[in-house]
Amino acid sequence: MTTENITLTDAAAKRIATILAKDSAKNALRVSVEGGGCSGFSYKFDLVDAGLEDDIVLEKGSARVLIDSMSLVYMDGSEIDFVDDLMGQSFQIRNPNAVASCGCGTSFAI
Repeated sequence: MTTENITLTDAAAKRIATILAKDSAKNALRVSVEGGGCSGFSYKFDLVDAGLEDDIVLEKGSARVLIDSMSLVYMDGSEIDFVDDLMGQSFQIRNPNAVASCGCGTSFAI
């Protein structure tokens, strides 16, 4: 599924749907970009009960992701994925705009 050139993988959609099913007070996962982190910017993930006026909405099955317009500028062309491997479980964002990232996996530079 693609909205504003951001894709949501099947693995991410499945995990988001599972998380939202466990908390009836929340209806979406908000992904945002904030200043800070080892490389200059970092991703933030929050469960929310309502969107904002300028949000774009990605929906796949019962998964719903909200991204505000300011974060969208930094995430254009990105893929949101969920990885479950020997290193652990985490949401990962593959961002073609990032020129550097750090080991934590949530911090990047443009």
